[in-house]
Amino acid sequence: MLPFFVSGLLPGPGEGRGKILQRFPEKDWDGTPCPQGLEMFCQPSGWRLSRERQQPSFFTTVLTDSDSDRHYCSCLTFYEADINLQVGAAEDEEPEEDGLIQPAVLFAPKSLVLVSRLDFPEVFRGCLGLLYTVYIDSLSPPLEALVASLLTCLVPLAAGSQKLFSLGAGDRQLIQTPQNCNLPVSGRTVSLLFQQLGIQNVLSLFSAVLTEHRVLFHSTSSQRLSDACRALESLMFPLKYSYPYIPILPSCLLEMLSSPTPFIIGVHSVFQSEIQDLLDVIIADLDGGTIKIPECIHLSHLPEPLLNQTQAALSMVLHPDLEMADKAFPPPPAASSNMKLLDKEVRAVFLRLFAQLFQGYRSCLQLTRIHAEPVIHFHKTAFLCQRGLIENDLLTKVLDSMAFSGFISERGSPYRACDIFDELVAFDFERFKEDEESPVKLQKHIRELAEHLYKNENPSPHTAFQKVPRPSEGSHLRVHVVPFPRLDPERVEAFLQQGLVKNQGAPVPCSRPMRKCVVPAGQPVVPILGKAGSVFNSARRLEVVRTCITSIFDNKTLETEKILPAALRALKGKVACQCLTDELGQHVQQNRVILNHQQFDYVVRMMNCALQDCSSSEEFSVAAALLPLTTAFYRKLAPGVNQFAYTCVQDHPIWTNQQFWEATFYHEVQNQIRALYLNSPEEKLEPTAMDLAAEQLRAWSSLSKEKQQELVKNEESTVFSQAIHYASLMVYLLVPLDASKNKLLRSGPGADWESGSNSIITNSIAGSVADSFDAESGFEDAEGSDTANAVTRFVARFVDKVCTESSVTQEHIKTLHSMIPGIVAMQMEAVEAVHGESRRLPPIQKPKILKPMLLPGEEFVSEGLRAVLDPDGREGAMGGPHILPAEGALFLTSYRVIFKGSPHDPLVGEQVVIRSFPICTLTKEKKITVQNQLQQNMQEGLQMRSASFQLIKVAFDEEVSSEMVEIFKKHLQHMRFPQSIFSTFAFAAGQATPQLPTKHKERNTGFRTISKTIVKGAKKAGKITIGRQSVIRRNERGSRSTWNEDDDVSVSDDGEVPSATTLRASEKSTMEELVEHACFRDYQRLGLGTITGSSTRSKSGEQFRTTAVNRMYSLCRSYPALLVVPQTVPDSSLQKVARCYRHNRLPVVSWKHPQTKALLMRSGGFHGKGVVSLFKSQNPSSAAPTSSSESSSLEQEKYLQAILSAIPNQPKASGHSVLSSRSLAGLSPGVWSSLRSSNRISLHPTTAEVGARLAGKDYLHGLPPSHARLASRQASLYVFGEKSHLKGFKPDTALACELVPVDLADTRQVKASFKKLLRACLPSSTPSDSPEGFLKTLEESEWFSQLHRILQLALAVVTLLDIGSSVLLGLEDGWDLTTQVASLAQLFSDPFYRTLEGFQTLLEKEWLSFGHKFSQRSNLAPNTQGSGFTPIFLQFLDCVHQIHHQYPWEFEFNQYYLKFLAYHHVSSRFKNFLLDSDYERLEHGTLLEDKGAKQAKTGICIWDCISRIHRRSPVFFNYLYSPKQTEVGWSLTMRCPSPAAHIRKASLPISGLASASAPPISQHCPLLHLADDNLAEDGGHSAPNGVHRRAATLYSQFTPRTEENRSYEGVLLKRGALLKGWKPRWFVLDVTKHQMRYYDTGEDTTCRGHIDLAEVESVLMATPTMGAPKHISEKAFFDLKTTRRTYNFCAADASSAQQWVDRIQTCISDA
Repeated sequence: MLPFFVSGLLPGPGEGRGKILQRFPEKDWDGTPCPQGLEMFCQPSGWRLSRERQQPSFFTTVLTDSDSDRHYCSCLTFYEADINLQVGAAEDEEPEEDGLIQPAVLFAPKSLVLVSRLDFPEVFRGCLGLLYTVYIDSLSPPLEALVASLLTCLVPLAAGSQKLFSLGAGDRQLIQTPQNCNLPVSGRTVSLLFQQLGIQNVLSLFSAVLTEHRVLFHSTSSQRLSDACRALESLMFPLKYSYPYIPILPSCLLEMLSSPTPFIIGVHSVFQSEIQDLLDVIIADLDGGTIKIPECIHLSHLPEPLLNQTQAALSMVLHPDLEMADKAFPPPPAASSNMKLLDKEVRAVFLRLFAQLFQGYRSCLQLTRIHAEPVIHFHKTAFLCQRGLIENDLLTKVLDSMAFSGFISERGSPYRACDIFDELVAFDFERFKEDEESPVKLQKHIRELAEHLYKNENPSPHTAFQKVPRPSEGSHLRVHVVPFPRLDPERVEAFLQQGLVKNQGAPVPCSRPMRKCVVPAGQPVVPILGKAGSVFNSARRLEVVRTCITSIFDNKTLETEKILPAALRALKGKVACQCLTDELGQHVQQNRVILNHQQFDYVVRMMNCALQDCSSSEEFSVAAALLPLTTAFYRKLAPGVNQFAYTCVQDHPIWTNQQFWEATFYHEVQNQIRALYLNSPEEKLEPTAMDLAAEQLRAWSSLSKEKQQELVKNEESTVFSQAIHYASLMVYLLVPLDASKNKLLRSGPGADWESGSNSIITNSIAGSVADSFDAESGFEDAEGSDTANAVTRFVARFVDKVCTESSVTQEHIKTLHSMIPGIVAMQMEAVEAVHGESRRLPPIQKPKILKPMLLPGEEFVSEGLRAVLDPDGREGAMGGPHILPAEGALFLTSYRVIFKGSPHDPLVGEQVVIRSFPICTLTKEKKITVQNQLQQNMQEGLQMRSASFQLIKVAFDEEVSSEMVEIFKKHLQHMRFPQSIFSTFAFAAGQATPQLPTKHKERNTGFRTISKTIVKGAKKAGKITIGRQSVIRRNERGSRSTWNEDDDVSVSDDGEVPSATTLRASEKSTMEELVEHACFRDYQRLGLGTITGSSTRSKSGEQFRTTAVNRMYSLCRSYPALLVVPQTVPDSSLQKVARCYRHNRLPVVSWKHPQTKALLMRSGGFHGKGVVSLFKSQNPSSAAPTSSSESSSLEQEKYLQAILSAIPNQPKASGHSVLSSRSLAGLSPGVWSSLRSSNRISLHPTTAEVGARLAGKDYLHGLPPSHARLASRQASLYVFGEKSHLKGFKPDTALACELVPVDLADTRQVKASFKKLLRACLPSSTPSDSPEGFLKTLEESEWFSQLHRILQLALAVVTLLDIGSSVLLGLEDGWDLTTQVASLAQLFSDPFYRTLEGFQTLLEKEWLSFGHKFSQRSNLAPNTQGSGFTPIFLQFLDCVHQIHHQYPWEFEFNQYYLKFLAYHHVSSRFKNFLLDSDYERLEHGTLLEDKGAKQAKTGICIWDCISRIHRRSPVFFNYLYSPKQTEVGWSLTMRCPSPAAHIRKASLPISGLASASAPPISQHCPLLHLADDNLAEDGGHSAPNGVHRRAATLYSQFTPRTEENRSYEGVLLKRGALLKGWKPRWFVLDVTKHQMRYYDTGEDTTCRGHIDLAEVESVLMATPTMGAPKHISEKAFFDLKTTRRTYNFCAADASSAQQWVDRIQTCISDA
């Protein structure tokens, strides 16, 4: 056994330290030193004295020495009286009077330790326990004899053998060795670990260990720590853990937990407080059954479906009764499984998991040497690709781990001893598939595998009888116990020698060598899902590739031009690329093929297309197959100058990937080694390289030494010759044709060589030899020395690495290193001549750049950069012909980024490809390197993504330099965030940009201060001017003003506005402009009072008035100038009230219900000591306020009391709570769990049920009597506030108010959701998943979920208003969610807002006047450059779209109107959405428009534009508009098509967000119903009369005036089709139908044809063509170009032609 026995450990002189009392043998065994630090591991929590007698304890730990050898340390610890401390304590105390000896009060730990290289924990437990029993019970056998017997015990080494032995104390013990020592022995530790932590937690720990994370266990039991570490390591089989493995870590080594190395460590729970601060360690609590994964750790998971299958199998094994739990007649309970057998069943599940995970791995082994030792590599990328797991993070990390490298080293050999895993991994995939489909078969196979594992640990069916004496009961509690005696070393040595003499006659146990055999190769690699990936190439596409290659080599140029685009598209698939390499290989004869220039270009383009998708994550098979072809095809440029194909395919990153070169080299060497040992050419298809290697390894021992040396020499020569060949190939591909484009220098692969390599073996001489090339090669002074040095280093590192791993001699390696600089120099010289000759070739003719048509006032900033528009992820989903790639140019104008070009494929047709977006909508632009789809080489590119849902991905032409691209990007960034709104297109369209408003600044002068002279002048005058209005100032302190030198606008912040009775004439003129605003006009329409002062009472008894206190924007800068407040509240109190709300946004009235007279009010979020204090349950007669804050709170209470007094109270007779079952029946519990009623639950049973669901608990039981009475009546006011602000506050029962906490998405969530929505709708590359994957991505963005919640909240507000309760919205800051909900509630309730005029009024009032931050949310201003796009307004429009989509007859405007607003609210084409409030608009001079102002000053107004377009053509009118006179019942389903995502798949309903189709509109429902189940039907909704009305019928009923229907008409000569002449026709320009119709005569009513103006691309003056009338002026001709054809027209004269052109262009631009 060769153990070390330590007889005792006691606390040493230092605190918490122990010392070794005795050890046996006293000298180390030969080759087995005693491990250091035993005293630390025997008491890992520290050596401490105890005041109580404790039971003996036992645990086993593992110590690892410097040679990575493990020592198994078993420790038995008992406590005995500390005599030294006891004597000292007795001397200090007075002696007892009766003279009795007092029992010991302090006890010290002492340990018996057994250290061995063998792992027999239960045997060691028995041996140490026997020693303790003999000592404590004073048995007869001497301890020295027992120790000597233990040291001389012979352990059987034969697999599966048993050994009975006795130490000589009446014991009978058994040593059982496992059958296969490679299989771990786990006992019952694995089942115990699952019992402690559960399935999910253990799987997480399993994934963490596989991906080399740090795992830490903690428990109060040392043995549990050791068992958990053993179990986790056992689950890793067949992988072996190679990092620090410390089952029990001593307290003095806790700093090791901060090391960056992965580990598995156990720590006692007394140190739990010290391990909680570890940031990147996964901590498992064995006692509590939990694990803690830090947020900084991204834990990879098993690939599907293996994860689900493993979880199901573990559940079946660990919880067999789960399947029978629901049976009506369950079978009788079976006997509980043996823990050890259950342990093996769990291990069997994980063994099957590894077999499925590594299935087919042997087919990816690459053999480079057989003799004298096999050298085998693993082709990781091929394995990942063939398994379909190239993107799986866990398997990628596992294959890169040290454990897997050891796995390949140990199991890669084709001839070795096999075990159960080799048999399991060789199973056919179909067997695993059948097991998963049949649980009975799966359970059967798991039990068979478990029995094999159990038999490995317990090979003998009949276990021999064992007997180990145990100490007597309570022996450790004896008062007088003799300390453990010190053993006599001489007696131990004597007994030891007697034992050795006895063992000399006994048979020496010898290990039985495991029989070697040929390792089963198993099945080839199978995809993880059991089926091949989606086959891109059909037989037809492969035939296209073959036909194209045949046409190239047959010199059929015209036919090749036609078929080449289709062949290039087909080459996106791997099968077509393999077809390409096969076809090209058939035309290679004698290793060289000369081509003409046209053939060479075609072949190179196809090679580049096949190489464009090769990267570090691909299988490399295509690039490896093309590699020899690149050196075979060439063309002759000049006498003696030949250009090979490899000079034209160098731009691909695959050539700088060291993994590619290694894998390709190893594959080629394997083929050469295989050919070396083939007996005859006929066998080339029969044996594989591994089969031949197995035969050679089997016969190796029988060969003579000379034959062995000959085989070794032949293999080395083969590797050496391939290394020379590949060094030359690498030089060919790495030395660039143009030295200025050396990607090797920019990427620096040499520095990253080791991190990306497939092997863990480091290079030996590359660092020294390669570095000397700078000085020795002679290139340091030559031109291009940097390129030569970079290539030399790259190739030298490769050569050194592969040759060292393949056991090539150092002499050969040095010879190769000396050859490389010469090869590089020769290649550079040859390439320089090729580069010079290639530049003399005639350039390829490129298409003409088409300039786009510009808007009025739009100008070019950057001329067109020739580029190719690459296809993105939307191309494949749009259907029809592939119009991309398109050749054209990228333009930058003062308003947009535009690409205009034509498809490259001539079979698509003559059409123009145009993509554009406003510059201000740019969300992200990045410089990329993309594949030029036409020239098939890598080009510098640009990818731009827009908030208007547009993506432009271009590859610039080679004529576009990097400097031109950088200039383009600088212009783009400069115009993306203009310094002033006057620099935007809305103000600068076609005119000189005005200067920014001048602000005179002095020291410490900012936005809130003004020049001292201006302040003095204002004080002397006693007034501040606002344009032509002047206001008397009452308070000069703290004034904050800004001014504009153009219109002299100055705004005060703190001054109070006098009442209307004291307004001067200039003020009245300004008031005349203010009352023309949408706010006041809507207030007048709703009857919300007239403008009155604070001291003026309304004569008509109105409860509310319109105040002008905010006319100077001193009360609230984000509010409009006119506000509706209670009649009884004076203006002087509003300033104090505003302090209780965020940004001074106090509650004001926004809308009044026409029937119930209920009010909708809005405000900012509440401050803690403001509004909420009103709702605290308190005595109304509390003490008076004592501070200014309490004074503001008191004013606030008075203000809300005034609102409550002014609100009409209309209680319902039914007595139900307002949050009734009818109004909330359709609300989702998940969404509404955070929108809950506070103590307002109806006593009606159904209502109580719904209310309890909303509140999250049952409020009915134990409700106070006052609350019960309150619950039976309706509140007059419901306050919607943030959940975090209203938490913990209860309403006063005396108030008719109720709080409704709301917890909805904040702006950060909206921003993140919009980013995901953009990625889903605008993928930069073609997605590989199905349409269901797109829908899943769309749903994961949570965009529609947020719309759902907003609509639900708006519906709750509508319900409250409908039943007569007023609502106050005080959410967030009052300008985002508050505005959305308030606008939607008014849209639902008031049909006026569903008209064109009303919707404009709604937007002007709620969004513009009430200060939604358009500039900040749309990311338009320079100070918002890093904030990102937050589409609050777009969400609102999308909500309106969802309603409009299902109730189109209720809206006067159509979907195009919503899209128009969605597009232009971020486009900066109109001034309305550029600023954040009326205050800023007044400051910039755009609020109060001057009738005589120029456009450059006032900007372009979107409402004027919409009105002008609508007057000419009702493009915004909804022909289904047929509003009901009665109240509408809203019932909605969520649908996908919306202004936000109308790009692709717009007609697909979104799963999980939609509900069943709506009930008939005649069924009145008080709430917009939003269910959560089922999908929406695609059918339209019925009209009120139940008849489906078609748009065509309604369109024919629309009869506008004749001058609108026929905006322009007259005679034009039109040229017919091919070979037809000119004929006069009567043409009518119809702006209504957007057509240009023609008739035979002006009186004819039958239309002969029409031209759709939507298809018109350009209308330009032209020159006469063949056959044109000769008597007409040449300036009377013009051409109309559409996407289909070009029409030639001729007018009567030049002026008439110009008029037609202007009319048509106007019609096109208005669209």
